[in-house]
Amino acid sequence: MKSLFKTENGRDKILALYEQKLSDLKIDVESTSITTTFGETNILISGDENKPPILLIHGSNGCAPLSFETYPNLNQSFHVYAVDVLAQPNKSEGKILSMKDNSYGRWINEIIAHFKLENVTMAGFSFGGLIILKTLEYDESKIKEVFLSAPAYIVNGNPLRALFKVFIPMKRYMRTQKTKYVEQFLAEVFTERDQFAIDYLSKVFLHFKMDFTPVPTIKTKHAKRIKTSINIFAASNDILFPGKKMLKRVKKIFPSLNHTELLQDAKHVQNPEQNLKIEAFILNSIID
Repeated sequence: MKSLFKTENGRDKILALYEQKLSDLKIDVESTSITTTFGETNILISGDENKPPILLIHGSNGCAPLSFETYPNLNQSFHVYAVDVLAQPNKSEGKILSMKDNSYGRWINEIIAHFKLENVTMAGFSFGGLIILKTLEYDESKIKEVFLSAPAYIVNGNPLRALFKVFIPMKRYMRTQKTKYVEQFLAEVFTERDQFAIDYLSKVFLHFKMDFTPVPTIKTKHAKRIKTSINIFAASNDILFPGKKMLKRVKKIFPSLNHTELLQDAKHVQNPEQNLKIEAFILNSIID
């Protein structure tokens, strides 16, 4: 399968940062690769195998170690499976799946079947939210509950605003390699400055073939068929997937909606304090 890394040297630089982040987290993690219909998939596993299973799905241009950083305490109460999403700058293969069909749902269900999991909790950020909703659309029989933060696939923001605030700074960095443009991009998307994100995305923008396919939104008739309990945390200042607009729609289309929350003063990528708030809600779900 053709790699989406532009060069081997670029791949090495990105994966070195992947390993650095994993090392910095200082958690006991097992890394394993499984064969799926859609390509080799790398998964990081942590926690007691006798605890309830939870699948963590990271966002676009991300990697599994970031899922552990986002929710650092889940492995105390869950058996955590953090998935390296296909066609992203990580250790899984580079096959791009369609967002218009059931490919992502089939792929996740293959992972669940491989590990023989039942009553699975899922948590995902941004593009990870799309993948989780695709999973529910395709086959939700193994899923107990899902937690989505600033998820894609429900609403989209103003495309012109995103073009000028997000994509043009990205393209300027790719052309000039001036870090100030990465800083501009992150200032629009991140609630707080994140040095690792600057370092990581600086390499990704230069050395990885990113997918700029427009993100679709879930059809109302498909959303209404979902029976799994859904919890959604939207961000008030999200330029990509506006929080107020999102919560207005989800209340109309998801009959299984359990909880919604608008994170105040949050941009698309939440800060550590906001993530810990979401994590606490996930952990309380076990008690409930």
